[in-house]
Amino acid sequence: MLLTVKMMKPFYTLQEGNELKLVFAYQYFSVVKGEEVYQFIPVESNEIRINLKTKQIENLTDIFVFQRGTRIFRVPLFQLLQISDLLEHLQAIAQFYIQQIQSEEEEEAMNEEITNLELQNLYRLIDKALLEGDRDLFMELTEKLKTEEAAQ
Repeated sequence: MLLTVKMMKPFYTLQEGNELKLVFAYQYFSVVKGEEVYQFIPVESNEIRINLKTKQIENLTDIFVFQRGTRIFRVPLFQLLQISDLLEHLQAIAQFYIQQIQSEEEEEAMNEEITNLELQNLYRLIDKALLEGDRDLFMELTEKLKTEEAAQ
C-alpha cells in the first residue's frame, strides 16, 4: 500500500522550547491510496511532535486514522512515514522552526565567544597595569573583573 499526501496543513502549530507540535483536524490532512482520497479523522492521534534540535519525530507509535465514506484505515506514524511522502511535507513545514532554533544557538555561541574574548582582554589589561606599576588602573580593572565574573 503506497500513499501520497494530497494535502497537509496543520490546523495549528505550537512551539514549546525545542519541541514543535503540528496539530491536525478534519479537512486539513488527506492522503491518496490507490486513486482514492482519504481524509484524516482525529479519532486517535491528531498531532506530530518534532524535536527541533535533533530533527526527530517523537511520537512515532501514535495511530493516525483516515476515512473515505464508510472505509477507514489506521496506520502508525512510523509506518506512514515509510509508505508515503509525509517526511517531505513535514520537512517543508518544520524548516522555518529548525532554522530559527539554529540561529538562536549560533547567536548564543557567538555571544559566549565575545564574552570570553572580553574577559581575556581584561586579563591582559590587568597584566599590563601590573607590569607598568599602575596601581589605580590595576584596582579599577580588577574591580571590573569581579563585576564581570559575578554577572556570569
